[in-house]
Amino acid sequence: MMVRLPDTAHASQPWRIHEIAPDFELEDVWRLPGRGGPDDFPRLVELLARFDPAQSSSRASRLLFGLRWQLGRLLGWDDPDDGLGSRVATLRDRLPDDLVRRGRGPDFTALPFTPLYLTDDEFAAEIANKTMHGVMHIGGVEDEDGSFHAQMAVLVKPNGLLGSAYMAAIRPFRHLIVYPALMRHGRELWERAGGA
Repeated sequence: MMVRLPDTAHASQPWRIHEIAPDFELEDVWRLPGRGGPDDFPRLVELLARFDPAQSSSRASRLLFGLRWQLGRLLGWDDPDDGLGSRVATLRDRLPDDLVRRGRGPDFTALPFTPLYLTDDEFAAEIANKTMHGVMHIGGVEDEDGSFHAQMAVLVKPNGLLGSAYMAAIRPFRHLIVYPALMRHGRELWERAGGA
């Protein structure tokens, strides 16, 4: 079940992303479906990295992603000159040595995210285009019985008025269509992979 969480669910945790992206705005926090054991977090991250919106069971979600990619091409939002290492520096440049040594985590197969770091209970990946510089953060939160549930936070740094207007315009679509479809698809993948 998809549950939107208060900002404090993310802000109150001792996540490493707080020290790396303090200048980013917290856009959303969601509890991801399913639960896992102490060794399941890397497996969850692998499943998320393989998520392909084109394979979503939600027709509306597939349509929105397709529309977004077409608009991006038409309006030049996703040009390489507006991405990581061009318009904005990668957050990898801010990582402390211990996180660099731990490794980036899995590469994404369909979404244009670049992994930043992976720990035993935390994963972050970034994306940048003409509208914003964003971070998807996944954290494993321990439950009282020793299992964990995961939460996803979206952090953004809008690029000027265009970015702020874009983020405001897509907010209802993300909340009503994209995130529910992502959560349903994620639950299906997690259950097929043997998660609780």
